[in-house]
Amino acid sequence: MLLAAALSLKFMVSGILGVPIAGFIALFLFGAMLLLFATTSMGTLSRTMPQLGLLMILVILPLELLSGGVPLYESMPEIIQKIMYAMPTFHYVAMAQAVLYRGAGFEVVWLDLVAIAGIGAVFFLMSLVLFRKSLASAQ
Repeated sequence: MLLAAALSLKFMVSGILGVPIAGFIALFLFGAMLLLFATTSMGTLSRTMPQLGLLMILVILPLELLSGGVPLYESMPEIIQKIMYAMPTFHYVAMAQAVLYRGAGFEVVWLDLVAIAGIGAVFFLMSLVLFRKSLASAQ
């Protein structure tokens, strides 16, 4: 995914479309890597493939849609805004917009990067605990 994002930024956005990228692409890709870690950690909470499919439809897909990329964050109801602040996709969209559109550096987006990594670590630890419990019950 990171390679696809980098190549699409280079060839499609900059090359074919001719849109200038204001920020540092490596910083954007680092944020994308953290988002992959966080969303993959969310996916590992499921134990079977059908559970993963339901998780994708009922949780991860709405997270992507309500992240602030398509509907503006300010136009969402206040309760949804507060819920989305605790999700990694919200912080990723804020970081990506700051880096790619405004040329923000690490000193501007570090808090979003820490939030994405922290949320991912929480989900990873939850999945690790569930995995260890399932191993203990299988023996």
